[in-house]
Amino acid sequence: MIKMYCLPIFLWAIFSIASAQDFKQSKEYPKDVFRYPLDLPPATAGTFGELRPNHFHAGLDFKTQQHIGFPVHAADKGYVSRLKVQYGGFGNAVYIAHPGGFTSVYGHLDHFIPQLAALIKQAQEQQQKWDVDLTLNPFQFPVYKGQVVAASGNTGASGGPHVHFEIRDTETQETINAQLFGLTVPDKIPPSLYSVSVYHLNGRPFDENIFRQTYPVRGAAGNYHLAKPQTLELSGEIGFGITANDMNSTSANKNGVYSIELKVDDKTVFTYAAERFAFDQTHAINAFIDYPYIQKTGGFIQKCFILPGAKITLYPQSVNRGVVTFNDNEMHDVEYVVKDIAGNTSTVKLKVKSSIPKESHPVFHPQGTLLHYDKHSEFTTDKVRLVSDPGNLYDDLDLQYSILPKRPGSYSALHRIHNKYTPIHDSLTLYIKSDADLGKYTNKAVLVSSINGAVESVYENGFIKGIIHGFGDYDIRIDSIPPVISPVNIRNGSNLAATRKVIFRVNDSLSGVKNVMGKIDGKWVVVEHDYKSKMFIYTFGPEISSGKHTFELTATDFKNNVSQFTADFYR
Repeated sequence: MIKMYCLPIFLWAIFSIASAQDFKQSKEYPKDVFRYPLDLPPATAGTFGELRPNHFHAGLDFKTQQHIGFPVHAADKGYVSRLKVQYGGFGNAVYIAHPGGFTSVYGHLDHFIPQLAALIKQAQEQQQKWDVDLTLNPFQFPVYKGQVVAASGNTGASGGPHVHFEIRDTETQETINAQLFGLTVPDKIPPSLYSVSVYHLNGRPFDENIFRQTYPVRGAAGNYHLAKPQTLELSGEIGFGITANDMNSTSANKNGVYSIELKVDDKTVFTYAAERFAFDQTHAINAFIDYPYIQKTGGFIQKCFILPGAKITLYPQSVNRGVVTFNDNEMHDVEYVVKDIAGNTSTVKLKVKSSIPKESHPVFHPQGTLLHYDKHSEFTTDKVRLVSDPGNLYDDLDLQYSILPKRPGSYSALHRIHNKYTPIHDSLTLYIKSDADLGKYTNKAVLVSSINGAVESVYENGFIKGIIHGFGDYDIRIDSIPPVISPVNIRNGSNLAATRKVIFRVNDSLSGVKNVMGKIDGKWVVVEHDYKSKMFIYTFGPEISSGKHTFELTATDFKNNVSQFTADFYR
C-alpha cells in the first residue's frame, strides 16, 4: 500500500474551497479596485512567484516597449507611504498605501514627480546619503486613483526598461499575486513541461548525494507523456519533481507557473501555488528547487515534496510533506497538474509499479558532523567554529570539513566548510583563528570566500568572526589598502562648462566600498551609484554657478580605509 497521512482540518478546509473553485487560492481578493500602473496594453516580462536566482520574483514586470519615461499611475486612491532610492534592487521606488489594507509598489522608476523628488532630495541632504529609504505619514502626500507619481525607467537591478509592480498586505507586508486582483494579462497558452524527476529519499537528509532519476516528457496543447513510454518501478520513500515554465499571449518570455499539483491514485499529496509570500521566506526558493542540480547544471527542477525546514506559504497543502512511500506490489497512477494563473492546464501521467523493499533501508549515519535544521548546532575545532541557529538550514546536514593549504597573503589555512551544493536560508556565523599574531592589523582582518570574496567580519576573542551566506572555502586576509578612485571625465583644472555629469570609478580589492561622499566647495552633493555601469555619478544642478570650484570625492571601504580625490574645475 501507499503510506499517507490525514491532512490537518484547517488545511483540508482551505484546500477543499480552492478545489471547488478548481483553483489553488486560499482567499478571494477584490477584483474591481485597482487599475494597471501604465496606460499601455498589459504585457509582462516576469510573473509573480517566477523562479529567480536565490529568490521568488515578488511582482509583475510590466513591459514598457523598450523605452523609459511612460507615466506611472497610482493603482488606487491612498497616500504615498514610502519612497526609496537604492543601489540595485528596485532602484527608484514608490509605495502607496490604500484603503482596504493593501499597499502597491512601483519599482525601477526613472524619476519621481517633482513633489516627491523634492522630498527625496531633502532626505538625501539631511542624511548626506544618495541611497535613502523615506517613510511618509498618511497626510503628507495623498493620491487619487490614476494620479501620476513617477516615470517608468530602468534603474536598480533591472534587465531592461519595465515597471515592477506589486500589491502587498499592508499589515504583514506579504506580497500577493497582482493578477488575483483582476490585473490580468491575456493568456491562452498552457504551461510547458520538460521533464519529471524521481528522488529516492529513504530516510536520509536531502543533499547532492540523493539518488535522482530524470525522465524527459513530450507533448502539446497541455497533454504530456514520457518521451520514452515506460512503467516506473519504485520502492520506499519517494519524492517527485518537475521542470516547467509558462508563457502568456503577450510576449515570448518564459515565466513561472502558478500552481503545481501532484496526485497519486487521484489523491492530492502536494500543492504549490504562487498566491502570496513574505519576504523573509523568499530565499526558501532554494528548498523548493533541486539546489544541487541547479548548481551543477544551471537548470531548475521544482521539487514536489517539502524539506522539513522550509517555511513558506507557497505550499498550501501536502500529505506527509509530499513524500510517498511505495511498499506494496500494486500499480499506481501518478499525475502532475500544472496551471498558469489564467487556468490553462498541462498534465503528465505516470504509471508506477510499487514493490515491497527487499531489505530495510539503512539508518542514516553522518560521515561528518550533523547539524540540525531545527536546533542550535555547532561545529568546533581549535581553529574554526561554525554556528547554525534554527531556520537557516532546510534539512539536517552532514557537514564535511577539511583544511587546505594556505594561500599566498593569507593569515590562516584555507578552511573548506562543506560545499556549494547546500543552501543557507539566511546566514551562519563562522569563526576562524589566525595562524599568526595580527598585531596592529586586528581591526583590518576579514574573512574571505574563495568564490564570493570578503564577508562582514569583526575580531572577537582571538578569532575573526564573519557572517556567511554560503558554504565554501574561507581564510583570513588583511585589508589595509584604501579604495582606488579613478576619475573618468575630470582632472585638476578641467573646464566642465559643457559637461552635465562628473563620473568616477571606485574599486576596492578586498572588503568592498562602503561609502562614497562628494563635496563641491566644501558642501555635500548627491553622488549616485549606478548599478549597471558601477560608476559613481554627480549631475550638475543650477546651484553650481559659473567660475572656479573644487570637487572632493572621499571613498571608504568596510575596514575604514579611506582615499580622497580633489580637483579644481571651471564652469
